[in-house]
Amino acid sequence: MKARIAVLPGDGIGPEIVPQAVQVLEAVAAQYGHAFEFRAADVGGAAIDKTGRPLPEEALTLAKASDAILLGAVGGPKWDGLPYDVRPERALLGLREQLGLYANLRPAKLYPMLADASTLKPEVITGTDLLVVRELTGGIYFGKPKGIEKTADGERGVNTEVYTTAEIVRIAKVAFEAARRRRKKVTSVDKANVLESSELWRRVVSDVAKGYPDIELTHLYVDNCAMQLIRNPKQFDVLVTTNLFGDILSDEAAMLTGSIGMLPSASLGGRVGAGGRIGAGGRIGLYEPIHGSAPDIAGRDLANPIATIASAAMMLSYSFNLDKEAAAIERAIVRVLEKGYRTKDIQSPGCTLVGMKEMGRLIREGLGSV
Repeated sequence: MKARIAVLPGDGIGPEIVPQAVQVLEAVAAQYGHAFEFRAADVGGAAIDKTGRPLPEEALTLAKASDAILLGAVGGPKWDGLPYDVRPERALLGLREQLGLYANLRPAKLYPMLADASTLKPEVITGTDLLVVRELTGGIYFGKPKGIEKTADGERGVNTEVYTTAEIVRIAKVAFEAARRRRKKVTSVDKANVLESSELWRRVVSDVAKGYPDIELTHLYVDNCAMQLIRNPKQFDVLVTTNLFGDILSDEAAMLTGSIGMLPSASLGGRVGAGGRIGAGGRIGLYEPIHGSAPDIAGRDLANPIATIASAAMMLSYSFNLDKEAAAIERAIVRVLEKGYRTKDIQSPGCTLVGMKEMGRLIREGLGSV
């Protein structure tokens, strides 16, 4: 097959980790007879430095004209003093909004050989395999009114949590469809005891569940869910929640896997396709690691490229229906970890410490023996 992939490296370690994923995709293309065309553009702080805008029209046009988007990370202390509407993070929000990427899938699966890399007890986290389905284009990040205004006593900051029935229905369907391909359990996370928007969320999710009698649905308040993730993560299969809660809980879930450098993500839109696949025949998918730009280690060959490479595997599956090729990348990652190779963030006694570039090379080498 032929596909055009937009490459948006971003800031910090982004320009380092994204090429590792691109090289893995190139190796897959060569091995399986595909043709991937890569075109790059600046977003985030790198774009601000060149154009004054975090999401230049050139980058947005490229994204819209592509079959999928591979993104690194945006942001850093250098741009923290800028107004909110021109900070690097607005590039991400703008892409999600402009491309209709309403569903964010964040799998958190512990590779058994990394149980000792987590700060939690191995007996607690061993067997963890969950999926956070985060609503991505609604909620407090996009609700209005918002802003900071002057008052007689100083200033007043306002953000508004807003959800409509249609927004909740479509993300709930994504979660239930995903659960059908997994262990058939959905946990909806809200704060319905104090938030009216969450009261609506719970009611609508319960209504959607009636169309999925084969799926077990439970509800949890977000504070209890945060505790349960640490107490007994194996109880969870698919978690579906709001933009803000999903942002927080998925980062918490990252520590169950040993490092936030291990977690990929897919941001998808469009209809739920045949076989429950989102993105098939729908809108563009954006794929990125969930970690930040980590400017403190940028340029030092210390970053873990696995989350970005695993995001590329999600791209092959969700955007291109290349499940066999995606599985080959996953097996290559496992094979390298089984051999004891580790980047600094997942290093354990007795393992071989390698840099980012070497980890990428080893995974590409592992593809050849799949």
